[in-house]
Amino acid sequence: MNPDVMLETATIRRIFWRLMPFLCLLYMVAYIDRQNVSFAKLQMVGDLGMSEAAYGLGAGLFFIGYCLFEIPSNLILARVGVRLWFARIIGAWGLVTIALGFAWSLESFYVLRFLLGVAEAGFFPGVLYALTLWFPQRHRARAIGIFLIASAFANAVGAAIGGLLLELDGLGGLRGWQWVFIVTGIPAVALVPAVLRWLPDGPAAARWLPDAGKQWLARELASEQRPDLHANPLRALRDPRVLALCAAFAGFPLAAYGLSYWLPTIVRGFGVSNGANGLLNVIPWICVAAALWWLPRRAAGKPGQRWYIAIPALVAAAALVAATLLPGAPLKFAALCIAAAAIFAGQPIFWTLPSRVLTGAGAAAGFAAINSVGNLGGFVAQTIVPRIGEATGSALAPMLFLALCITASALGVLAIDRLLPRTDAA
Repeated sequence: MNPDVMLETATIRRIFWRLMPFLCLLYMVAYIDRQNVSFAKLQMVGDLGMSEAAYGLGAGLFFIGYCLFEIPSNLILARVGVRLWFARIIGAWGLVTIALGFAWSLESFYVLRFLLGVAEAGFFPGVLYALTLWFPQRHRARAIGIFLIASAFANAVGAAIGGLLLELDGLGGLRGWQWVFIVTGIPAVALVPAVLRWLPDGPAAARWLPDAGKQWLARELASEQRPDLHANPLRALRDPRVLALCAAFAGFPLAAYGLSYWLPTIVRGFGVSNGANGLLNVIPWICVAAALWWLPRRAAGKPGQRWYIAIPALVAAAALVAATLLPGAPLKFAALCIAAAAIFAGQPIFWTLPSRVLTGAGAAAGFAAINSVGNLGGFVAQTIVPRIGEATGSALAPMLFLALCITASALGVLAIDRLLPRTDAA
């Protein structure tokens, strides 16, 4: 085998096994702490006197705090380094999650959900930026896909333990929804020392990466630099292509959060217990994990990357509509599983698009802008979607709205791809 190929294979494999499991663990904890409110809701709305719309607003306020502080957080990360800033992020979100277990009113729930968004801001786009320091373009979609698999496992684990934690109702004088927040917040706080000890700021600081691997990686990343790439954050944020990517991404988190936040409520409508609800909610996220593992590998190095983003999105739109039109709980649930997998499948490939125009601090700002504006879709999913359901009295109308949004994202990706610089795989 060619020595260069052997060095590349060995270096990428070492980086994957040393870096990705730990980043995936952190993201899994983050996602559980973001999504635990969907199970807490099953008891909390009654205890705090919430309507469905009031709950949706409180759940959605996370994304307002997240959006407002995403770009500043990522710019600080680029300046102070991944290790220190990630330790700050996960410690803060863990403490706020635990505090949510002691929310005493609707107003306190609103404040704490907003603060959770502020605390977590910068983590996801910070990882995307960090991966540009560790993986050449041709390996990046696979790395992002593996990272996003953590969100699928988080939903699966969160669903399994969320229903079980609700069954602790009354233990220690606390309600089940309080135990959901307290138990799921503790791991984030406990992981702070591990981040400070084990997470390097970049390849140069990685004692476990041989010098030959560091030199190969530096050459590969340098060869991808072009004069037309934005390294200046302000220029990156003013680029119409970056703004278009912000708009195109919005439909993906809108559909994802619209589905994941309300999935426990939908499944409860099948007439199952809290424990069975949690176990059933594991199945869609297993499908998501399989899709995130399979599609980026199939797409790696192949032309027409835009189709690996757009086609799954269109499949998701069709499945969301089918979930309300098909007869019987089994068929509806099968459609929800397909929708969940298709919503997430193309996202790792989507996140390779910004690096076709961004680099350095510009990439940090651009990833944060796309993710923060896009994640306003999460706010819409929690506030507008339940209002559509209440206003129409129809289960179909909210799903049609989600389907239209992700269809618009698919069409947006096809249009934007024509404006981006070409790469070998584009």
